[in-house]
Order: sequence, then C-alpha cells, then structure tokens
Amino acid sequence: MDALNSFFQSAQNQSVKTRIQALKSLKSTLKTHEGRLLDALAIDLGKSPEEAWLSEVAIVYEELNHHIRMLKKWSKPQKRPSGLLLFPSKSTLRSEPYGVVLIIAPWNYPVQLLLDPLIGAVSAGNCVVAKPSSQTPNVAHVLNEILTTAFQPSHVTCIQYTREEMNAVLDLPFDYIFFTGGYAAGKHILKKASQHLTPVTLELGGKSPCIVHKSCNIDTAVKRILFGKAINCGQTCIAPDYLLVHRDCKEALIDGLKKRIKILYGSDARQSPFWGKIISEKTTLDLAERLKESGGNILHGGRYDASERFMELTLIEHPDLNSRLMREEIFGPILPILYYDQLEEVLDFVHQRPKPLALYFFGSKSDAETILKNTSSGGACVNDCLMHVVNKDLPFGGVGPSGMGKYHGYTSFQTFSHQKAVVHSSTKWDLPTKYPPYPFISIVRKLLR
Repeated sequence: MDALNSFFQSAQNQSVKTRIQALKSLKSTLKTHEGRLLDALAIDLGKSPEEAWLSEVAIVYEELNHHIRMLKKWSKPQKRPSGLLLFPSKSTLRSEPYGVVLIIAPWNYPVQLLLDPLIGAVSAGNCVVAKPSSQTPNVAHVLNEILTTAFQPSHVTCIQYTREEMNAVLDLPFDYIFFTGGYAAGKHILKKASQHLTPVTLELGGKSPCIVHKSCNIDTAVKRILFGKAINCGQTCIAPDYLLVHRDCKEALIDGLKKRIKILYGSDARQSPFWGKIISEKTTLDLAERLKESGGNILHGGRYDASERFMELTLIEHPDLNSRLMREEIFGPILPILYYDQLEEVLDFVHQRPKPLALYFFGSKSDAETILKNTSSGGACVNDCLMHVVNKDLPFGGVGPSGMGKYHGYTSFQTFSHQKAVVHSSTKWDLPTKYPPYPFISIVRKLLR
C-alpha cells in the first residue's frame, strides 16, 4: 500500500501519454497470454475457446481500444458556463484520479470483470490493487502474470488472498473500492468502506425477469433467451432469471425452447464442447436441491452430476414462489417459467420484488414502452438479452439492491475520476455587489428573477 501511494504521489502515471502507454502494455501482454487464459478458463469453468474469447477477451480488447483512442479527449478540462454571479470568471471541470483503487473481481467472468474496471482505473490515472477470484485459481494465476508483466508493481499490483486476509485488506484506507459479486458480500464491502468514507461501486445482481408477450416473434425470442441463459452455464449476473410468459404463446415458446436446446447442445449436454461447468461440486448440489424443493413441474432437463460439475439446462414451470428458486438469484442453468394474462399482472409481480440488475422484454415496441416506463432496473433490452452490456457507449450498473455506480467506456473513466470544479476569476475587474454594503443588489435581484 505504501509503495502504491508513493508511486501515485510521485505523479509518474499522471500524464495522458504515460497512461496510454500503460494501456498499450496491457493490451500487448494480454495478446501474449491469450492462449493460456483460454486454457485456464476451460479448466476452471469449462468454457469453450469460442465462448471464452467472445465473452471475456474480446470485450477487454474493445474496452482497451476505446480508452486508448479516446483518453486524450476525455482528459481535457471541460468548459462550463459561469453565470451572472461569477462574471467575469471562467469555469471548468477537471478529471483527477482518486489515488489507490481496490478492484475485487468475481469468478463467473474472471477475466472481463477484473480487467474492464482496471482499464478504467488506469485510464483515469489511479494506482490499482487487483484481486482476482480464488475460485478460478488457474485464471487468477495467468492474470497475475499478465498484470506483473504489463505494469510496475507500484502502479498495479495483483493480490491473491484468502477471505480472512481480505478482511484485513479492506480495513486499509483505499481511495476507491470497486466490487463485483453477491448482495451479502456487497453489504460487507460497503460497511468496511464506510470506516474511511471510501467511495464505492458495487456491481451485484438479483433476479432479472424476462417477459415474453403475445406480440413477440417466437423464433427470435427462443434463440435470444437461450443465448442469455445458457452462456457460461447460466452463471451470469444479468442472465434471465425467470420467464413471465403470456398464456397465448406458452405452448409455442416451450416447444421452441426444447427444440433449440437439442439443436445447440444435443440430447446429452455433457457431451457438447459448448456446454460449460458449474463452478464447484457444492454449488451443483445446491442448485439440484433448490430445483427439487421448488415443487415445480420440470419440462426439460433436470439431470446433474456433481462430481463432474454438470447440470443440464432445465426448464421448470410453476415453481413455489416462496421457494429458494424464486427468492434467490439462481446463478445456474435453471429457468423457471410463470404465466400471465395481462401486462398489469407482470407489472405487479415485478413491483413486488427488489429492483433487478436487468430486465428483458420480448414483444412490440408499444408494449415494451409500457414495461420500460413502469419498471425500474439497472439496464434493459427489448427483444434481446445481455446485449446492453456489450455497448461500450452505454453505462452498466445496478439500482437499489442490484448495485450502485456504473462503468464501461467513458463512464469507467468518470467513475474512477474525481470531477473537480475550478473557477478562474479575473483580476482586472471585480463585481462590487458581493461586498458590503452590496451596491446594485436590487439590479441583480431583478436580473435573476
């Protein structure tokens, strides 16, 4: 911590040129280690090389390219109007780094969710302590090598501590903390940060609803819902957590989902090179237990093998709304299905639950507008799933219990920058109204009114 503070205070990483060089160094090192990262993702999460590259590496490259290209523009002071009371002054907004930033990444997208915020922190001029997930040890090992090679250790340092050791780390006076993970852990992080009044970004999760209305295109809905649910074996914080399906399209949708699953993964998904693994045996058993105790009717799937960290994509209808399956974020390849007759029922159902990280709607533009106007969520997609997270020009983040703060692209640069207001007052002329006995105050009052 002392070394990082000293490096930051020395201003070695403050120039835009130096920051761009650091980002280019990360990009070059990532290219060198790309193959090893993909191998590590296959071991830890069972990701195919294609899925791993698209969902982890490609997104990081795009973020890097965007920051390298735009950083000069983003770093320039922004002019702001000064108004009558400050005449004849000039006002600007300057972006300055916070200092030493702690970034804690989860296991489900261990590359993307560590490096994306790190790019923003470095781009803004901060020093970084990066904590990869210990639940993906092979990925963490490669990430450590990448960061050690790309950066000076006093600029970016990678730590691989236990949960107990991290508690001690969280007691340190960081200038900013960025955390991606679960709700309970997020509350703990926030409590620790409050000791030093450290600002935080919390990227959490929740139960993201997917609404399928009768005005939808069934074939499109089937393909895109399964894309959103099946990627990374359902272990995605913005995956569709459950379906709310209009009864008029119930049979067509379920039939389409069953057929599409077989087309994508065959009759036995454990034989498919494109079907991943659950993070651990314990988690596999927990998912199976939640499925069993939900009391729902399994329409497809349900098979699992904890020793192989395998669970097939499972469709289940009418689960008990008080079961863990419907109370907790699933974070696995189980897709509960509920039915409705009117959109008002959907709105009531969503309003009765915590604000989700994402919301998905399949249907007409006018019906989508009804849903978007009357619900709150971190982000949303109409006639698609997950894709709002791909657009670097859109901020990503939660609302309420699904998180606080946003990042991606320019928003990342802003998140890791303190926006400092600066007023340059002229010495050639001074407005006498601000001094006693406040001459011309009546004139100023009339102008402002």
